[in-house]
Amino acid sequence: MFIATCPLILASASPRRQQLFAALGLHCTCIPATIDETPLVGETPAAFAVRMAEAKAAEVATTQDAAACVIGADTVVTIDGRILGKPANHREALRFLELLNGKTHSVITGYALQARGHGVLLHDHATTRVRFGHFNQDTLAAYANTKEPLDKAGAYAIQGAGAFLVASIDGSCTNVIGLPVQAIVHSLLAHRFIRPGSAPLPDTA
Repeated sequence: MFIATCPLILASASPRRQQLFAALGLHCTCIPATIDETPLVGETPAAFAVRMAEAKAAEVATTQDAAACVIGADTVVTIDGRILGKPANHREALRFLELLNGKTHSVITGYALQARGHGVLLHDHATTRVRFGHFNQDTLAAYANTKEPLDKAGAYAIQGAGAFLVASIDGSCTNVIGLPVQAIVHSLLAHRFIRPGSAPLPDTA
């Protein structure tokens, strides 16, 4: 669908983000960054997500050719001003799910594009509002005890079995998975880091 005009580097180890790019026909080299992911005192969830995305992109960019475009992203789940990261264990996953149960929360992904050779350094964030249905504790515990919640911010995966928890969303669905695809593709096209493919359309006759 799209063709990269320069090397694309994803400053992340997330297979979900890589899959979202692959679905667009784009190959990204994945290089995870190692940074301190502790929120600052008084830092808002959106500011934290953007700062993390910028830090990831900046660290990886120092090791790459200047012609490359490095993409950093960080996704957080937040409710009542509290940031819910990845649960440490099944018990914490259940606590997160109980906190979100029957309520509306926000999923915020900060993203950054850094291309030193092109003089491009930009950042932004996308927010999606997600409303959970209401479930009893046994149901929440059954999901919390699976492997799926343990590497997901907020302890659920909308693209997996955790989809049953979600009653509605307002905003980008891919943002909840970990990458606001529409916004990032728009930025990549605007800076000509990708272009539409030129494959012929199939015959309709």
